[in-house]
Amino acid sequence: MRTQLVLSCLVFVCIVLCEVVAGAGNVLRNNFYKSTRCPNAEQLIRNITWSKAKNDVTLGARLLRLHYHDCFLRGCDASVLLDTEGTEQSEKEAGPNLSLGGFDVIDDIKRQVEAKCPGIVSCADILALSARDAVSFPFKTSMWEVETGRKDGNVSLASEVSSNLPLPDSNISTLQQLFAKKGLNVDDLVALSGAHTIGFAHCGAFSKRLFNFTGKGDMDPSLNATYAESLKKSCTNLANIVEMDPMSSTSFDSNYFNILINQNKGLFQSDAALLNDTNSVNVVKKLQNDKAFFVEFGKSMKKMGAIEVLTGNAGQIRKNCRVKN
Repeated sequence: MRTQLVLSCLVFVCIVLCEVVAGAGNVLRNNFYKSTRCPNAEQLIRNITWSKAKNDVTLGARLLRLHYHDCFLRGCDASVLLDTEGTEQSEKEAGPNLSLGGFDVIDDIKRQVEAKCPGIVSCADILALSARDAVSFPFKTSMWEVETGRKDGNVSLASEVSSNLPLPDSNISTLQQLFAKKGLNVDDLVALSGAHTIGFAHCGAFSKRLFNFTGKGDMDPSLNATYAESLKKSCTNLANIVEMDPMSSTSFDSNYFNILINQNKGLFQSDAALLNDTNSVNVVKKLQNDKAFFVEFGKSMKKMGAIEVLTGNAGQIRKNCRVKN
């Protein structure tokens, strides 16, 4: 009898501990909002995003970049959306983030969602979902799975950007280290670099490769010479913009990997760096196929979207994505 009682107590303790451990983790899930007072949140966000993407072919690239820059600092908590308060500059004021766009789009989506479901849907989830939906619009189907249930953070520091965010001039070692810090591997690094298949870049982000690579007024020898000359003509002003994926900057496809490995037309040093490591080269070769790229990109986006997320009682649901409650 006594033995049975002891065993029963042990089983009870194990069950309680398992529940505590399960509840303590940062857990996202599919269709999080189905069981809330805003069951159609994801459909609403998709409809709004698609209506905007219909008239703006650059929206996918802008929101994808915004989501990426958010997740690499303090996790995917919408901290990149916060405006500066007081004397401490927010993330969006840091140099690498000054060219980010899409803030107004997130604001508008948030306003419309709040009008139907006040205080339910986080800015972090809106950013993750709208980035996916904007890229997916031309395909008329979701290109990757987005789990939801994120909460919004209330800390945003420009001073943290440079030490956490991979930059256009990062070498392969730096890229691997920064990605590893976030729980991402070489497969993720290469797949997520494929986001450069859409969008544009300011000449200032890569001008060193064209005009002063080693400080002697030279050009990066790893860059396709003909391509480099065309870039020089386009970059008479560092504020000018060029396509990141020449002739395919509005098409989400595997062309980025083809021109990178076959033509040395990776725009940034961080693109060319993928060819300086055997493992990353093998992944680049694998992702030259659209189907393979879409599958691997989706897996990596799901992983990135779960970086250091706030869930449950952590964080908040901001009423306005630009300011903490």
